[in-house]
Amino acid sequence: MEEMFTSLSTYGYIILFLYSLGGGMVAIIAAGVLSYSGQMDLTASIVVAAVANALGDTLLFYMSRYNRPQMMPYILKHRRKIALSHILMKRYGDKIIFFQKFLYGIKTLIPLAIGLTKYSFARFNVLNGISAALWAIILGLVSYKAGAPLMRFVGYIGENPWVMPLIVGGLLGSMWLYFQKATKKKKNN
Repeated sequence: MEEMFTSLSTYGYIILFLYSLGGGMVAIIAAGVLSYSGQMDLTASIVVAAVANALGDTLLFYMSRYNRPQMMPYILKHRRKIALSHILMKRYGDKIIFFQKFLYGIKTLIPLAIGLTKYSFARFNVLNGISAALWAIILGLVSYKAGAPLMRFVGYIGENPWVMPLIVGGLLGSMWLYFQKATKKKKNN
């Protein structure tokens, strides 16, 4: 994470844009903290992250809708997660477009799954744009307001590098367990 801060302060908005195309949660949080420390502009960071995030999800939707043959190997590899995405879409409707921005692990699969349906491209773009803006504003402002504690945390991680692999391992393990449980085949009795 410390490397992310160094890179963002050097190449800032370019890295934020590229990273936000595929999600960008860590990058917008880092940009908020760097804005707190005066190394980046908060408003510009929020705009760049929102535009890139909306563009990234629109591209995923477009690729699954209009380039289905090229996407099928990826989709087949993740068919259970795609099925979970369809279930979430049926259960939560349009709200899933907003919530998927915060759901690490299926964030890229939701736009792909929606693109496979007959969901309106225009409606998706409008909701996706609003969701991306809200996502960037929420994460940008929260990380800006929490700048001091986050900077202390990064300093602690720098002094104790063994902690970060434990945190990442715990998060990845938790996500793996969740997806194993959520996508497990039901046994017929």
